[in-house]
Amino acid sequence: MSDETQLVTQIEALGTQLAEAKASITKRFIGQERVVDLTLSALLCGGHGLLIGLPGLGKTRLVDTLSTVMGLNGARIQFTPDLMPADILGSEVLETAADGSRAFRFIEGPIFCQLLMADEINRASPRTQSALLQAMQEKSVTIAGQPHTLSPPFHVLATQNPIEQEGTYPLPEAQLDRFLVQIDVPYPDRKTEHDILLATTGMAEDDAHAVFTAQQLIDAQAVIRRMPVGESVVELILDLVRAFRPGQPDAPAVVRENVAWGPGPRAAQALMLTVRAQALLEGRLAPSAEDVLAMATPVLKHRMALSFAARARGEDLDSIITDVATSVIRAEAAA
Repeated sequence: MSDETQLVTQIEALGTQLAEAKASITKRFIGQERVVDLTLSALLCGGHGLLIGLPGLGKTRLVDTLSTVMGLNGARIQFTPDLMPADILGSEVLETAADGSRAFRFIEGPIFCQLLMADEINRASPRTQSALLQAMQEKSVTIAGQPHTLSPPFHVLATQNPIEQEGTYPLPEAQLDRFLVQIDVPYPDRKTEHDILLATTGMAEDDAHAVFTAQQLIDAQAVIRRMPVGESVVELILDLVRAFRPGQPDAPAVVRENVAWGPGPRAAQALMLTVRAQALLEGRLAPSAEDVLAMATPVLKHRMALSFAARARGEDLDSIITDVATSVIRAEAAA
């Protein structure tokens, strides 16, 4: 069997497994298919996700279900203003042995897991928020000068309440950039809410079951990186990311007038990975321009900022990203 044929077989098998995983997830997290797809994309690409939504929309339930379905050892941290870095990372304690000798022993914090839910991450102080930076990027932590490696796979799914501002600390740009995608969790539609009421207020609820193991997820991440990406899609990703940098001479007028700062190279890397996951979840073997359009907002939104004047005018990043991305794709198609 050739390498190309073997890759096609692996992609098709992974697609079937993902379909089963989605079916298992929707037993407990009903509807919201777009939210499920984006969260799975983050895991398949080996990245982290930032879930933005009002209380009561099932964010915690989704992460808990994902840990079961993906076969990951999960942990949850409720972020509060008095949370300290050691509460997340762990600490060294001095122990006395039976012979009277003393030695320091490292006690692991909740970050030593495979799927960490950082609940209401913006409620913690910047000092505590920054404790996650090394773990998210380097997959290790340093305590008392000693590095401690996190066991793969390691993913963070953080939540934020978009309306609560009192007693919160907005995430700095450097930390936002560590999140592969921003996942907006909207209100469910009427039919979905009807199904939620019936499924969750009876004597029993359906349980999700494990579809992946941790090793299978690691293998899936390797398959994602081997998926081919056509040169036209690569050029489209570059054109799209560069179009949102207001300092570029060929940036669209709507970007120059409304965007304070745009995405860096990490955004292009994120798009290269997530369009593959999007294609796989749609049952295709390689990404297309439609996948780039679908992933543009989740990948770019938290890596950009509106200018003060644009915020005063009530401009919206979502619509700007969609309009510019659509224009860039049409220009590529016409070229």
